[in-house]
Amino acid sequence: MAITTEQIKELREATGAGILECRSALEEANGDYEKAVDILRERGLAKAAKRSDREAGDGLIELYSHGDGRVGVMVEVNCETDFVSRSDAFRNLAHEIALQIAAGAPQWVKTEDVPEAAIDREKEVARNRAKEEGKPEASFDKIVEGRIEKYLDEVVLLRQAYIRDEKRNMNDLISEAVGSIGENIVVRRFSRWELGEHIEK
Repeated sequence: MAITTEQIKELREATGAGILECRSALEEANGDYEKAVDILRERGLAKAAKRSDREAGDGLIELYSHGDGRVGVMVEVNCETDFVSRSDAFRNLAHEIALQIAAGAPQWVKTEDVPEAAIDREKEVARNRAKEEGKPEASFDKIVEGRIEKYLDEVVLLRQAYIRDEKRNMNDLISEAVGSIGENIVVRRFSRWELGEHIEK
């Protein structure tokens, strides 16, 4: 049975599991939604959604320097308890997030953080480019929508493709960690500096 994108999306939103895990569960369940949820629960991957509303007040600040000090990252990653914040699994996750920020240079943590002005600017650029390329006017809205999605995938940390496995995004990576570690995990904020990036020429 062919699994649709809509089925994967619905299961993902309900469980918080990654795209590949949702597809695998749906295939194993022959498209049966309830059975797929049970499969993800058995694998420990559906716990993320239940934990996402729990308070994450502990955690750590990870510092990372890349390229002989040419790029520096500071990121705050929160969890629920001091016990988890000291665990190797959590510290490794925080390090991977810092590494991603250094390599991917995101501007915001999540989609909701992106200012409306930035979205409007990208829409205008996409529309003007479509005009210049001689695209039919009827297709402008679809072109703009596609460009905005691509833009968000580039600038939002949780939407970026994971540098070690581009089939997963950072939200998938964190959701999987929530499932295995057993606590809610939140990337609170980050800063990224690159040598000379603000020096006026």
